[in-house]
Amino acid sequence: MTEPAGETAPEAPEAVDPIEEPVVEPVEEPAEDVREGAEATGAADTTGTADAETPEGEAPEAEAGTDDAEAAQVSDTPELSDAQAELAAQRELRARIEARKAEKEGTVASGAKLSGTAADLLAAVRAVEGGAAAGSAFYEAPAPAPRRPAPEAAPAVTVRAPAQDTAPVPAPGTTSAVREVLAQGGAPETLAGQVAAALGEGAAGALREDPWQLLAVPGVRPEQADGFARALLGAACGPDDPRRTVALTVWLLEQAALQGHTALELQTVRAGLARHSVPDPDKAVEVAVSAGAVLVFQEETAEEHGTDEDEADEAAEAEEVAEEPATPVLLGLDRYALAEESLADGLSRLVRTATADTWQGPELDRAAGAHGLVLHTGGEAARAEPVALVAAARERGLRALLAVHSEGGRQALGAAGADAVTVAALLSGDAGPGRDEEGALALDVLAVLDAPQLDVETAAMLVESLPDGCRLVLSGDPEVLGAPGAGRVFTDVLAARVCPRIASRVPDPGPLGELVSGIGVGELNQVEAPGKEVVIVPVRDAGEAVHRTVQLVADSVPRAIGVPPEQTQVVTVGHGGSAGTRALNAALKQRLNPGPGRFGGYDPGDRVAYAPVPGRTVTGTVVGADAEGLRLRSGDDELLVPKERVESALRHGWALTAHQAAGTRWPAVVVVLPGDAAAGLSRAWVYTAFGRAERHLSVVHGVDQALPRAVAEGVAPERTTRLRPLLEGLLATPED
Repeated sequence: MTEPAGETAPEAPEAVDPIEEPVVEPVEEPAEDVREGAEATGAADTTGTADAETPEGEAPEAEAGTDDAEAAQVSDTPELSDAQAELAAQRELRARIEARKAEKEGTVASGAKLSGTAADLLAAVRAVEGGAAAGSAFYEAPAPAPRRPAPEAAPAVTVRAPAQDTAPVPAPGTTSAVREVLAQGGAPETLAGQVAAALGEGAAGALREDPWQLLAVPGVRPEQADGFARALLGAACGPDDPRRTVALTVWLLEQAALQGHTALELQTVRAGLARHSVPDPDKAVEVAVSAGAVLVFQEETAEEHGTDEDEADEAAEAEEVAEEPATPVLLGLDRYALAEESLADGLSRLVRTATADTWQGPELDRAAGAHGLVLHTGGEAARAEPVALVAAARERGLRALLAVHSEGGRQALGAAGADAVTVAALLSGDAGPGRDEEGALALDVLAVLDAPQLDVETAAMLVESLPDGCRLVLSGDPEVLGAPGAGRVFTDVLAARVCPRIASRVPDPGPLGELVSGIGVGELNQVEAPGKEVVIVPVRDAGEAVHRTVQLVADSVPRAIGVPPEQTQVVTVGHGGSAGTRALNAALKQRLNPGPGRFGGYDPGDRVAYAPVPGRTVTGTVVGADAEGLRLRSGDDELLVPKERVESALRHGWALTAHQAAGTRWPAVVVVLPGDAAAGLSRAWVYTAFGRAERHLSVVHGVDQALPRAVAEGVAPERTTRLRPLLEGLLATPED
């Protein structure tokens, strides 16, 4: 989607109430302003990526609540906020994970099975660590080549440490020293706090020695770091500077993590480096691996095992075709490698330490009684099954708990009489049973709803927190959008086939259930909606889309459906664009709660979306402000957004993206699809957005045939991860 011009969308000509019009099938009224060729940047609903383009050659400044990644900015005050306290508790868990991994042999457990290029890469790393080699080229040569003399003034390569959950508050002296270096290189001095937080005490010296460390700041692009480096180093740097190539390799993997990948194939990294004018991508990867900035993997999947005859046939075929390894060589960052391996170990531990028991009751109960790990799939109505499982487990005298992804999901379960906690509150200790002397949660059964929203790091911390013998039930709808963070935990565990998988037979009821179920199998069906449960509102352009959206939320839905504006949620494809969240929130605020924005751009009564940590969005309403920050009301809870985090972690919340809305439902939902949103649509996006509605769904439709095409063909991009082969190696049985 293209970025908004800055003004509120123009009012469209006065139109009749869209709710009073008959239901219109999306394909019957083609939009006149369909921009099929709109670029995907900004249109895709990708949590954790910058949602605004930055002018060439300038390092971006932080924007108010631009995305979940920017929501992790560090406070300038030494007092811990709620989010920082939560993350501090999580760091303690991570220390336990690291101690557990340190007991294993080798840096990467899977490295023992490497072969071909991957083995060569790993050998190079170990040789460099032992001082026996200097990381010379090794991709194609069958024998070691003579060592080339090192250049006389080769600059030192600074390896950036993996990103932390939260960084210590930088000292004022550190920040001012960084500000001076930024000014010398022509970068905005407003980045000083972020650079100091990312690079630590010696940030100024590190940045002066290796200017490409500026890429540690979220949103900074390689061409901006290049310009900064040229200003500081002059002719002493070039496109093949090892400092540049290492930083670019790490940056490519970090950008991939924002898209959900925990690793990238070797050729993908090579191609990315080539796009950024790295003369020798192979050498660049070699240097990055030798420096320890990235890790290399080549997993052996279950499909590779077979009978002796099969292996003989495969060996014969391998002699004929030996250009590429059987499984791809992957590169990744150690934080995600640690998380995936710890998660695989933890799930294996639960499977092996659970004592089988015979539980009477539904299929899910029987499976949970007999196994330590169970997967449960189904739509919204199927959520009642794990709720009933937890209730039955408590009746058996077990310590059982229900956990959900979002605060909205917790409140909905509470309204239905089922108590639950959010995963974040459980990990932080703000809710749940507490921990024993070994740091494990005092639980016998844990059922996690919205499991597709678990990213690999959160899932690893959660599983590591469970005691031996605890039963874990992961429940969710596999058709929804994946986790906003890196990994695809639920999908990988499903695909690994290492535990029972129970598919619910409970269908979602009514016209909305019928519509969403059809989308899940690739069909956009016309459904009978006698109570106006589903209404299609065709629009010609983005300006009319904004106008109709405001009309629906403020007038039509309250009058015709009986749902007030505060219970109606707008969902759109991206933050930017002429009908993205920014433009829609500006128009909705002007209509529903006009005001000067006297508290950092917000007024009492404003609906807001708050991201206390990346990947988690809490919706609420502004109730006031004081010297500490902005105070919100979210359900029955009151939250404080520290004043220094208002700009980075908060945005207006009348309109959300589908990723932000996942895990929560509202009585009425208005899904906005302007013409320039076509490139950001996929079946999973449509399924998730349409599925947020409980009673009424209005679709402001301006993408013509792109909507049915996305439902039929728009499969979301696959994420590259390692969890499935790791699980298969630990838990797969011969019959699998």
